[in-house]
Amino acid sequence: MAYEEIKRKLRGSIAPVVTPFKANHEVDYEKQSGLIEFQLENGSHAISVTGTSGEPSSLTTEERVKVMENAMKTINGRVPFAPGTGSTNHDETIYLTKKAEEMGADAAMVIVPYYNKPNQEALYTHFKTVADAVEIPIIIYNIPGRTAQNLEVSTMARLVNDCPNIVGAKESNKDFEHVNRVMLYCGRDFLLYSGIELLCYPMLAIGGAGSISATANVEPKKVAELHNAWEEGDVKHAQDLHFELMKLNDVLFKDTNPAPVKAALGMMGKIEPVLRLPMGLPSKSLQEEISETLKEYDISAQHA
Repeated sequence: MAYEEIKRKLRGSIAPVVTPFKANHEVDYEKQSGLIEFQLENGSHAISVTGTSGEPSSLTTEERVKVMENAMKTINGRVPFAPGTGSTNHDETIYLTKKAEEMGADAAMVIVPYYNKPNQEALYTHFKTVADAVEIPIIIYNIPGRTAQNLEVSTMARLVNDCPNIVGAKESNKDFEHVNRVMLYCGRDFLLYSGIELLCYPMLAIGGAGSISATANVEPKKVAELHNAWEEGDVKHAQDLHFELMKLNDVLFKDTNPAPVKAALGMMGKIEPVLRLPMGLPSKSLQEEISETLKEYDISAQHA
C-alpha cells in the first residue's frame, strides 16, 4: 500500500471532536454528527474522534467503535478521518485499529499506552505489533503529560524505519527540542502534528503538517485559517492568529481537557455539558471565566 496520498492530504487542522453525552450519560450520536458538521462548515481539514478530547477511557470498546462508525458516516468522505484507536490494553488497540481500517478510515491515531509506563523496547514492540497487524496509516500519539512516558526520538525513528505505515506523530510534547529532532531523524516528509496549542504555529515553521488541537472544537474557523494562511505564505496573518487564539487556548486548558471545552460547547448551545466520572465540569469560577472569554471572542449561542 502506498502512503504518499495520505501524506499529501492529511494536513492542516485535524479537529479532535469531543464525545457528547446526554443528561443520562448515554452517547449522543445526533449531537456528535452536529459537531462534525460544525467543523466541516468552518473549514477543518480533517476529523478525529476518540482521542483525548473524546474521553476514550470513559467509553466501552463497543461505544468507541460506534462513535467511529457514526463519525465515518457523517463525514461521508468529505475530509480525511483519523480516529484514535489506542488504549492501555494492547489487544484492544489492535482490535480498534483493525475496526478503523475495516470501516475505511484514512489513518488511525495510536496513543502511547497510559498508566502502565512501558520502557522504550516495550513501546517499540507494542507499536510495531499494531502496525504490522494492519495496512492503515498509523499516527503515533505521544503525550507524556497523560501517559507518564515519553516515546523517545530514537524509538520513534526506529519504528518509522521498520514500519512503512507509521506515517506521522501527534506530539503533545512541550519540549520543542524533542519535536525538532523528530523531524530530523524521522524524515522531513514525516507528518508531524502539534497537540500543544501554543506550538501549533511554531510547529509549522519547522515543517510540521498541522495540528490536532482541542481548541478547534470551539473556534474551528480560526484554527483552520491559521494553517491556510501559512500554506498561502501569509506568515504575518498566521502569526496574528497564533497570538489572537492564545487567550482562548489558555482558558480552555485551565482544567483537564475536555472539561473546559465541553463547558464552552454547552454555553454555545452545541451539547449538554456532560462528562462521565471520574471527569467533571470545571469550577463555577472557571466556567465564568470561560463564558467571559467566549464573549470576548464573539463566540456564543449564535454559533449553534
